[in-house]
Amino acid sequence: MIYALIAGTGSYLPGQPVSNSDLVARGIDTSDEWVVERTGIRARHLAEAGTTASDLAHQASLRAIEAAGVAVDEIDLIIVATSTPDFIFPSTATLLQSKLGIRNSGAAFDVQAVCSGFAYALSIAEKFIRSGSHSKALVVGAEIFSRILDWSDRGTCVLFGDGAGAVILEASDKPGILASAIHADGSYNPILCVPGSVAGGAVTGDPFLRMDGQAVFKFAVKVLGEVAGEVLGQAGISAAEVNWLIPHQANIRIIQATAKRLGIPMEQVVTTVAEHGNTSAASIPLALDLAIRDGRVRRGDKIVLEGVGGGFTWGAVLLEY
Repeated sequence: MIYALIAGTGSYLPGQPVSNSDLVARGIDTSDEWVVERTGIRARHLAEAGTTASDLAHQASLRAIEAAGVAVDEIDLIIVATSTPDFIFPSTATLLQSKLGIRNSGAAFDVQAVCSGFAYALSIAEKFIRSGSHSKALVVGAEIFSRILDWSDRGTCVLFGDGAGAVILEASDKPGILASAIHADGSYNPILCVPGSVAGGAVTGDPFLRMDGQAVFKFAVKVLGEVAGEVLGQAGISAAEVNWLIPHQANIRIIQATAKRLGIPMEQVVTTVAEHGNTSAASIPLALDLAIRDGRVRRGDKIVLEGVGGGFTWGAVLLEY
C-alpha cells in the first residue's frame, strides 16, 4: 500500500519582527496591551515592497527540500496554498516551479481556501500520491496579507503577518497521513472576505480585508473542534493518543478554546501566534517546521493539523510524523 509521508519541512519569515509598539509608532490607533489581551499577538513579519508570495515560497521550499534530502528534479507535484498570489495568473505554483529550476515536471497549481488552504493542499497532495500518479510533492502555504490590509482599521490590521511554510510529501510504505477532512459553507462568506475585484483595469468594490471578529470566533471554535474529531474518528484514534495539536494561528483564544474542546492540554499545542500573527495559509506549516526544528516534534509523533478560513472553509489532517 502507498502512503504519503512528510519527508522534510521548511519556513521563511521576511524581514525583522514588527512589534505592536512598532505599529503604534507608525500611527496605528492601538496599543500593545489592547492587541495582546484580545489576540495574544505581540509581533508579526511584514514583507518589503517588491517581495512576492512566490519569493517567500521559494525560500521556504529550499529549506524543506534540503531537510528532505531530495533533488529538485524529483519533485513531480507543486501545490501552493495562497490568497495573495503574485498575479491573477499565472499561478504562484508555476512561478515557484520556475524559481526552483524545475521544467516540465508534473503538475503545479494554486489552492485558494484562505487560512485553511494548507490543510486543503496537503489533503489534495496526499490523494495524488496514494493514487500512484505522483511520488514527491512540494506543498506550500505562502501569504503576504499586509498587501490587503486597511491600516486604518485596527480591528484587522494588527492581526495579520506575512510568511511561508513548506513540506515535502513523498510516497512511502510507512503510514504518514492517517486521515483528512475538508469542508466549506459559502453562506458564511460575508463575515470574512475581501469584497473587491479587478475589472477594466480598476478595482471594483472593496480591496481590503473585512471581518466580523465575534462571528468568526464562534464559527471557528465550533468547526475546528468538529473537524479534529472527524479525522480522529476516521483513524480510530482518541485525542489522548495525539502528541501535538498544530492549529491555524489566528487568535490565542480560539486555539485555547479548541484545545479545551478536544481535551488536549496547551503543553501539547504548538503556538506561534504571538511571534507571527495570523499568516493565513502559511501559519500551519510555519508552526510545524518550528516545532520539528526545535525538537518538540519527533518521528513517530501523531499530530493534528487544522485550519479555518474565509469562504468559509475548514479542514484537518491527522498525520504520523
